[in-house]
Amino acid sequence: MKLVEQIKQPILEEMELFESKFRDSMTTKVPLLNRITHYIVRRKGKQMRPMFVFLVAKMVSNGKFEERTYRGASIIELIHTGSLVHDDVVDDSNRRRGFFSINALWKNKIAVLVGDFLFSKSLLLSLDNDDFDLLKIISNSLKDMSEGELLQIEKARKLDITEEVYFEIIRQKTATLIASCCAIGAASVGSQKEEVEKMRLFGELIGIAFQIKDDLFDYTDAKIGKPTGIDIKEQKMTLPLIYTLNNCSAKEKKWLMNSVKNHNKNKKRVKEVIAFVKGKGGIEYTTAKMEEYQSKALKILETYPNSTYKDSLLTMVNYVIERKI
Repeated sequence: MKLVEQIKQPILEEMELFESKFRDSMTTKVPLLNRITHYIVRRKGKQMRPMFVFLVAKMVSNGKFEERTYRGASIIELIHTGSLVHDDVVDDSNRRRGFFSINALWKNKIAVLVGDFLFSKSLLLSLDNDDFDLLKIISNSLKDMSEGELLQIEKARKLDITEEVYFEIIRQKTATLIASCCAIGAASVGSQKEEVEKMRLFGELIGIAFQIKDDLFDYTDAKIGKPTGIDIKEQKMTLPLIYTLNNCSAKEKKWLMNSVKNHNKNKKRVKEVIAFVKGKGGIEYTTAKMEEYQSKALKILETYPNSTYKDSLLTMVNYVIERKI
């Protein structure tokens, strides 16, 4: 059994029912929009975010589950999907999970409007059901995601990202949505504020570890569906590079900055940068940081009694670190 299927086992029925509820949450009277949302649903990914919502909800409430939990998962998935559609426009990307992106098939104008539609559906789903607590959680995530993306763009121009700023960017860009999944999971079954915050922090820690793992893929030789060195080509300052810049001579730093700024499309130079970062211990340092966040997340889980839901979340935390893609 694949690891993702194993994680899903305790919430298999809920996940199947969620798919039809999620489809329903996107229906509209506009035929073009229905065609596009149908295309999106058919090309869904692993659905890790709804899984976090359901597993956390069940773990903190001893298996209790409410209609609000389904709505919470739909709210998250609508926001996540909308942000991916917008990301492809921002990044001028023509592919998403091996298929053509929305902007590649229907152009940027329609893609932006589809993203806006998905965001508005998410907000309305909360408001129509008076889920104001869930709305507050997801609204904060949306704000964070936009700020994180803009902060990264601003810093990429100067290549002056410190480690502190790097962690703030990935907290806002990636971790905030996983944090919301866990917070919404807890809130949807009536948890107290302290527990909702505890689960939000749990999700944030996993989200940061997840993004660090993604950044490490840029320096791997494994076949992961995208070429290595892509972050360097896009002048993204990730942790292995930041660490190396802080731990090399002035002459080496000048060469490294020049390579990333002016020679990032040169395959040979990009390979040299990757080799240099590896040689300076950038990979070991980054891996240790990722494991630090993983360990903090696992410590939070230890405070809960044993259950199949907790086991799945433990597997999920380890999967985030050990995944090959």
